[in-house]
Amino acid sequence: MQGLIALGGGRGKERAIMPDLEEFVGDWTLTREIRDAYAGQNARFDGRACFSPGDGGLMYVERGVLCLPGQAPMTAERQYLWRQGPGGVEVFFNDGRFFHAIGPGDRPEAMHDCAPDRYHVRYDFAQWPRWTSVWQVSGPRKDYVMRSDFAPAG
Repeated sequence: MQGLIALGGGRGKERAIMPDLEEFVGDWTLTREIRDAYAGQNARFDGRACFSPGDGGLMYVERGVLCLPGQAPMTAERQYLWRQGPGGVEVFFNDGRFFHAIGPGDRPEAMHDCAPDRYHVRYDFAQWPRWTSVWQVSGPRKDYVMRSDFAPAG
C-alpha cells in the first residue's frame, strides 16, 4: 500500500485504497474537462453519474450536457458495467465487451488498446468519497486528456 494506512470504508472517510465496489452505489455529480490537442480545443461536460445494482455488478450510467466551442450544448450519455473481479474491479462496455480493470491501491492505472488508438487511465481515490479519473488518449487522429471529477450528489 505504498506506506499508506487504509482506513474504514464508507463515504466521508479518507482512505488509501480503492473503495469496495458497493461503496460506489448511488448518485454522483460529474464534471469533466477534455483538452483536445488534435482539434485544438477544450470541451466541458457537466452532469450526473449513477451506480446501481444490476447484471452481476453495478450499472454505471452518466448523463449530462457536453459543451464544445462554437456549438450548441448537447445532451450526452454513456453506460458501463462494473463488476468485482479477482484482482479488482473489471469495467465492461454496455454491450458486454471488456474495457479495462481497476487494480488495488489509491491511484490505480489501466490501459485499453483499440488499434490504432491507446487509452491510458489513472484513477485517484485518495480523497474518497471524492475521486477522479484522468484518461490520456492517443492515436493517429486522437490526442486528448479527459479529467473527470466525481463527488457524492446531495
